[in-house]
Amino acid sequence: MSEEEIENPDLKEKVGADNELKKFVVNYVGEKLDPEGDDITVEMIVGVFAEEFPEFLLVVAEENWIRGYKQAFLDMEAHDKQVAEEAETQGHEDE
Repeated sequence: MSEEEIENPDLKEKVGADNELKKFVVNYVGEKLDPEGDDITVEMIVGVFAEEFPEFLLVVAEENWIRGYKQAFLDMEAHDKQVAEEAETQGHEDE
């Protein structure tokens, strides 16, 4: 599987400056990277944040990982419960 196959397409989304924070970030990234066009993408913003504010991205990534891990356990518990209920129902049908 190539890197392109697993890349999030949202990274290529252009970011509009429709509030004060976005305006600041888009302008900052635009000045820093000076892209050929005026478009700033999410990927460009993530790159600048990774370089200049890595502790912010690290906290977001850690929180995302923790939430995903918790969700996996909830999903496993729900699956185990469903399997147990199905086995119990099957056991009553066999009687």
